[in-house]
Amino acid sequence: MSTQPAIDFWFEFASSYSYLSVMRIEKLAAAAGVKVRWRPFLLGPVFLSLGWNDSPFNIYPPKGRYMWRDLERLCARYGLALCKPSVFPRNGLLAARVALLGQDEPWIADFAKAVMCANFAEDREISHPAVIGAILSDLGLPADDLLARAASDENKTALRRQTEEAGELGVFGAPTFVVDKELFWGNDRLEMALEWALEHG
Repeated sequence: MSTQPAIDFWFEFASSYSYLSVMRIEKLAAAAGVKVRWRPFLLGPVFLSLGWNDSPFNIYPPKGRYMWRDLERLCARYGLALCKPSVFPRNGLLAARVALLGQDEPWIADFAKAVMCANFAEDREISHPAVIGAILSDLGLPADDLLARAASDENKTALRRQTEEAGELGVFGAPTFVVDKELFWGNDRLEMALEWALEHG
């Protein structure tokens, strides 16, 4: 019996282009018959390893201006809401810690989409426990328990290790899709990554 092709989806809650892929990947992967393995991680340590102490979209203003206009066009194309965050990049650490707990659970997609909408469609502060707690409660999940588990030393260490794993794989930005050891970077490579998974996975 053949195994279902799979794709590892590396995403960051502060990442503008991750917003697009988080909102699209579940439906596209289901239609293609590809399993998604959600892999939240932190871009900050990755950027530091490259010598950046901020998002490249802030370091290089022309690139930032282009990115926001590009995001407007793409959100219009995909039918997604966009409200430019008043803080960019937002601190996605808490959301990532919670997502790590759920990355292999049925609720991960709904949680990730809700957090992304809070950040990029509603301009809510996703670093606040009250915001993440409300999202969890709205999904019918035990918010207090998950927030407590997210803050455990074990979970903090696990997220650091997962971020290190991203670097070991060669991930340098988000979103990144990995099929076996083949890397596809950027929202515009999502469809290609799914095709690759079907052909080579």
